[in-house]
Amino acid sequence: MVYVDLSFIKAKRLEKKFTLQEMAEELGFKTATNYQKYEQGLYSLDADMLPVLAKKLGCKIEDFFKE
Repeated sequence: MVYVDLSFIKAKRLEKKFTLQEMAEELGFKTATNYQKYEQGLYSLDADMLPVLAKKLGCKIEDFFKE
């Protein structure tokens, strides 16, 4: 089964030294808490968020998926 590897997304964010607030703003959220809920898996990422995240984190969309 293929799934979105949220730990990869968090690791890339930390590697690039982006704050939760920076990521939230990139996705159009007002607060870091909104973004954090996606990164923790409390909310499911929408398909249209993946290209934005990939560009910000400097990786490919395919990198987000794991079996």
